[in-house]
Amino acid sequence: MSRIATRFAKLKAEGRGALVTYLQAFDPDRATSLEILRGLPAAGADIIEIGVPFSDPMADGPSIQKAGLRALKAGATVPGVLDLVREIRATEAETPIVLMGYYNPVMSYGVDRFCADAAAAGVDGLIIVDVPPEEADEVEPHCRAHGLDLIRLIAPTTDEARLPRVLGATTGFIYYVSITGITGTRSADYASLAPAVAALKRHTELPVAIGFGIRSPEQAAIAASVADGAVVGTALVDALAASLTAEGQATPATVDAVLAPVRHLAAAIRSGRRRAA
Repeated sequence: MSRIATRFAKLKAEGRGALVTYLQAFDPDRATSLEILRGLPAAGADIIEIGVPFSDPMADGPSIQKAGLRALKAGATVPGVLDLVREIRATEAETPIVLMGYYNPVMSYGVDRFCADAAAAGVDGLIIVDVPPEEADEVEPHCRAHGLDLIRLIAPTTDEARLPRVLGATTGFIYYVSITGITGTRSADYASLAPAVAALKRHTELPVAIGFGIRSPEQAAIAASVADGAVVGTALVDALAASLTAEGQATPATVDAVLAPVRHLAAAIRSGRRRAA
């Protein structure tokens, strides 16, 4: 099995959901980013989601947009992100790594070349936000050829008639977007999460991770209990940003400013139990 499938199977056997953490590569600089990403598994992250910086991140809110700009200013490129993953893999063999980004950098790099190089670097899955299921054949065959999972976002507005098409080219896990809109702008409506996950489970056996509205340990614990995992991104990006100098440079506090909340999120998820979907 893939690292992603293996991790979710292990967590299911343990009776808990996954903590999926998101950070932009190269934010605020390459060395600090690498140190933080390397520290995530020990802090309690079950899956590491790494943003590939892009100049026009249409699905992201202000916090992640600013993180992307810091990363680009620090010299982030697609080859640079893949090299960062190689360095993480030098010391971390088991934790799944997912790259999240937009199609333009992938297309510019060359889709098949990107998938081949990502797999060789140690990437396990891709989330390409702006490739709809109708255009899955732009990416899906190349992912399959190189053993990469293609993870799709599913929004609250996706109805059950459309779900089979969206799920048709999805592997690894489903990323359920708990709010309508961009990342980091509102919190999830938790009363709607359980029925939404149940509706998804009628169409697929893939794990479901909830993101886009999860900020606190309490929210993460609820999301991971009604689904198979919780994705936390903007809260960590905000914690990182708050530790920087006025010029956006790392300080001695930056690494732990991110890893400390990850430890709290992981503890909250581990203290809860998954509910039957």
